[in-house]
This record gives sequence, C-alpha cells and structure tokens, in this order.
Amino acid sequence: MISSLKHVGDSEGPCAVVKRVCRRGCWEDGTVEVESTEGASVQVSVIVPVYNAAEWLEECLQAVLDQDFKGSMELSVYDDSSTDNSREIVEGWREKLEKRGISVVISGHSSDKPRGVGFAKNQAVSQSSGECLCFQDADDVMMPQRVRLQYETAALHRTAIVGCQVCRVPEGSTERYTRWINSLSPEQLYTQVYTSHGPTVVMPTWFCSRDWFLKVGPFDEGGKGVPEDLLFFYQSLRLGGSVIRVDECLMVYRYHQNAATHSVLEETIWTLRVDFLQERVLNQWDSFTIWNAGKQGRKLYRSLNPTNQKKVKAFCDVDENKIKKGFYTYEESKERPKPKIPVLHFRDASPPFIVCVKLCLFIKQEGRSAEPLPSWAGAAVLS
Repeated sequence: MISSLKHVGDSEGPCAVVKRVCRRGCWEDGTVEVESTEGASVQVSVIVPVYNAAEWLEECLQAVLDQDFKGSMELSVYDDSSTDNSREIVEGWREKLEKRGISVVISGHSSDKPRGVGFAKNQAVSQSSGECLCFQDADDVMMPQRVRLQYETAALHRTAIVGCQVCRVPEGSTERYTRWINSLSPEQLYTQVYTSHGPTVVMPTWFCSRDWFLKVGPFDEGGKGVPEDLLFFYQSLRLGGSVIRVDECLMVYRYHQNAATHSVLEETIWTLRVDFLQERVLNQWDSFTIWNAGKQGRKLYRSLNPTNQKKVKAFCDVDENKIKKGFYTYEESKERPKPKIPVLHFRDASPPFIVCVKLCLFIKQEGRSAEPLPSWAGAAVLS
C-alpha cells in the first residue's frame, strides 16, 4: 500500500527525483510514489556517488549484492549529471537488490556539468537513512565481508573513521602508496597524517556512524580540484575522532587515469598539509629540526609562517655536500640580515624533528650496509 508521496527537488534540473524502496509510480510533475519507511530501521547505507561510471558499475553493484552482512542495508546513489548510461545501469539493478532485501534510493541532476564528488556524496548521504555510512566509489569493488566487518568495528568506535586494507588493480600500480596504505601501524595512522599520501585510511574504504558524519561534515562542495576527503579527515581529527583500519583487504581499489583524485593539484595538498602540521604540531613546539637540507626541506621552511620559521634551529642531512655549506640562507626573506639556518649531520642534530624525506629511503654510509633512518619520539613525518 502506498502511504506517502515524496519528491526531492533540485534546482539544477528535473531529474533530481528520489526513488525509494519498491514502488516506482511516477507522476507527470516528477513526483515519485514511495512506500512509507516509518518505523523501519536501516543499519547501513552504502553511499555511491556516480559520474560517468558505466564501465565499472556492474561489478560494483554485484559486490553490493554479494555482501554477507545479515543486517539491513540500503544503496543510496546520486548521479552527478552523467552523460553515459550510468543511471540506467543502476536502475537495472534495483529489482535484484530489493529481492535481496537491500532498499534502493536513486537521485541526481541533469545540469550542464557535474557539481563534484563532495556535492554528490553529500546528496547521497542526505537521501539515505542508515545508522552507519559505507562509502563506495563506483569504480571500486568491495569484498563480500566488507560491510559486516566494518560495521562490527564501527559499532565499537562511534566517533571513528574506519578503513581497511586494499588490493590494488592493475596489480603493481602505485606500489609504494599501496604498501603504505596497508602497512601503517595503529600509531602511524595518526603520526603520518601529514604525508603527501593524504588520509591514512583511504576515502574509498571509509565507514562511519551517521552521527559522526553529521558532526564532522558535510564534505566540501568546492568541486573539481578540491580534496574533500582530506579536508573531512582533518576536521574529524580536530574534533577528537579516531582512525581505525580493519586489517583485511576488503576493497579492490582501482587505479585509472580518469579517477577524480588526479584533478587535485599537488600544491593544494601541500598547503593543506603544512597548515595542518602547524596547527596540530609546530604551534605547540618551542623549536625543532627539519630533517632534509635539500629541496623539500627548504620548501617546508619557506612555507611556514614567520613565527614557526623562527623556531627552526637547524636542518640536518646525510649529504656531505649540503653539510659542508654550513647553513641555508633564506634569500626570499625581507629581514636584514637574511636568516641563516645551520645545516648539520643528523647525528649532531637534536629532536624534535620534522622528517621531510621519502618514507622508503635508506641511509647508505661508506663502508657500511644500508641502515634505515632512525626514528625518535617527538618526530613528525612530512614526506
């Protein structure tokens, strides 16, 4: 029995219509008939933003269907003005999903251009009703146990972003990054949040309570080129949220050139990282050493605000040529005389350190085998 009518409008176009649960009677004005869900309780909403994802959707949606989670699930899809047949593909899966007990909500807009990943995620969350949110990129594939294991973890950690390990395809792509994603220790999930890799649990694996999302979010809707995941991640940490990873590969994480992440400029990420590093670490330190007297270390120094620049007591390095120079002169400074920062061998330097080197680098010393870079308490990593 149809007990309510619901229409979700969107100023961008007439296609912004929500279709919920089983009934799909559509009126001429775009209003969609829906079954009342009053009293119903959805435990997990799978949040899928879609933009021209026809190539991947069949595999993605099959994986949603194959979940071994025994609780109640919902699929919430928002189509961000796709120009391919993405929307038709999702509609084609409605019956299969509903027979499996997975309710389906689909909406979108049909304006001239997409509004961006942040906007699409926010819309998909807004139209969903689950107690927990399972974020799923349309080009990735989740393992059958993903929802079950992450739901069990999130139930114990209501203010956490819960991630998981990933299997990268094509195999061997972004090898160093993938190793970093999968091998961080629980402590490193916090200490390495300033690195160039971004969030220490990658966005396509996120799972969290709706309550925590609403406290932290929504996602930034600046559109193309905005790292909405990193901004959300940092805000979660500011509010005292935890970061947890389920140590199983629960996601086939696809690498391809059309991925939205490629639209974010490296310099944008750099600025956000340095600002967060200053906010969370450097503003609380009286002084520190930058580990790397080379290009990256000097760039970090120049990126700091004047107050934190004055806290840099030295650079340290292993390169004898850099050490022989004795100091780094900040030529761009308006101060007179221009600041000169000592350059020391790392054994002569004192903590705390900002380690500004690639995480997989090793020190090679004459006559000795390679040994890993030492780590001390009171070090922050900006690689």
